[in-house]
Amino acid sequence: MRVYLPSTLAGLARAHADRELGPAPLAAYAVTPGLREWYAEGDTEELEYAALTAAARASLRLLAAGPAAPPRRVVLAAEVPDDAVEQVNDEDERALVRLTAPVPWKKIASGHVDDPAAEEDVKAAAEAVTAADAGDADAAFTADGAEGHELLWYATQELGDLVS
Repeated sequence: MRVYLPSTLAGLARAHADRELGPAPLAAYAVTPGLREWYAEGDTEELEYAALTAAARASLRLLAAGPAAPPRRVVLAAEVPDDAVEQVNDEDERALVRLTAPVPWKKIASGHVDDPAAEEDVKAAAEAVTAADAGDADAAFTADGAEGHELLWYATQELGDLVS
């Protein structure tokens, strides 16, 4: 199953050095039955993009928790066995799943990272995301501002260059 794991540049550096993402359990995002039901008109590509976007929002939450990290969202796409994925029934996060095992680096398919030009908007979004999650409409507008920046795609062999 394809999953999207939210991270930060510091988390990416740690995973690259350790050659795995872990320890389990890990929060990840995927095309779940709940996401399919909610976004019934979406094709597979649109559903995958929705899961990636949800992971990017979770990356903002990680940045909010560690404000010293460079303000760039990071999402790692990985292929994991279906039996390592537990469904999480969350009305607010329909794509959320839990991984029951660490993800070996060789299972990472790609990385998705903000361009440095997005840092100002991502920093503002990370500062606002907690209030946005609590229902503050103004904060939600600010947090959504990061979504105006597309994440850049990186092959796994390029990810080491990002953290060096």
